[in-house]
Amino acid sequence: MKTKFLTLFIAFFIASIAYSQSGLNNYKYVIVPKTYDFLKENDQYQLNSLTKFLFEKYGFQTLFEGEDYPEDLTTNRCLALKSNVKKDSGLFKTKLTVQLKDCNDKLVFISEVGESREKEYKVAYNLALRDAFKSFETINYEYKPTGEVATSKKPDTAVKSEVTQEIQQLKQEIQELKKEKEAEVAEIKEEIVETPVKSETKPVKEVEQTSENIIEGSSNILYAQEIEQGFQLVDSSPKVVYRIKNTNLKDVFLVENTSAIIYKKGDDWILEFYSGNTLNQEILNIKF
Repeated sequence: MKTKFLTLFIAFFIASIAYSQSGLNNYKYVIVPKTYDFLKENDQYQLNSLTKFLFEKYGFQTLFEGEDYPEDLTTNRCLALKSNVKKDSGLFKTKLTVQLKDCNDKLVFISEVGESREKEYKVAYNLALRDAFKSFETINYEYKPTGEVATSKKPDTAVKSEVTQEIQQLKQEIQELKKEKEAEVAEIKEEIVETPVKSETKPVKEVEQTSENIIEGSSNILYAQEIEQGFQLVDSSPKVVYRIKNTNLKDVFLVENTSAIIYKKGDDWILEFYSGNTLNQEILNIKF
């Protein structure tokens, strides 16, 4: 009976390893966060850098969260797994586990608990993390693309068509507002010409057409934080000021829930929008 139970246990263990290996092989990248929930600073005790190093040791292509991603990952975020390190409670031990989740926040892999009895945090975290990563020794990771992950993105033609349609609609709205403004200015000019001016009154100054107001942006810096399909721009509070979406055009973004766009002109970022019938341009100080 014991022999039969041991045989079943070994078979189950081998099957679990094979499933973990095949599941991880479907993903091309691993994204490492810049900080962990149980620490107060970015890369404190160099734990995040050590995580990246250990993933690369076991064959994974690893990126820090928020850095410039490769083109295929920018197009399809489901090519990457998001890594995290969790700290378990322990009175005399430091216990860490490594987790990997897919683009839908579904847990794909969790390591065995890594432990250390060292009292100094830097040493304890280092040893516990290395111990947890021993779970990857039997994985033998090798990226093998599959249709399941590859089809999780929209076709390039569909994305391009959707973005183009949004931009065309926005351009059409801007053109219609310009025409309305020009018609109003022309009507005012006609009224000025037809109205007789008395000699004792001062001449009426002709109304000048103003189609654009350029507003100098404040010196407040907006920090770009990456979100799905674009960025959110936050101030130092931090407070979310704008949410912007990627387009098919370089350095051109659609502002969420408004008929406005943000684009780069020279070294400046310009927010362009209508206030009434006036097209405004505001210079923003954005740090990506």
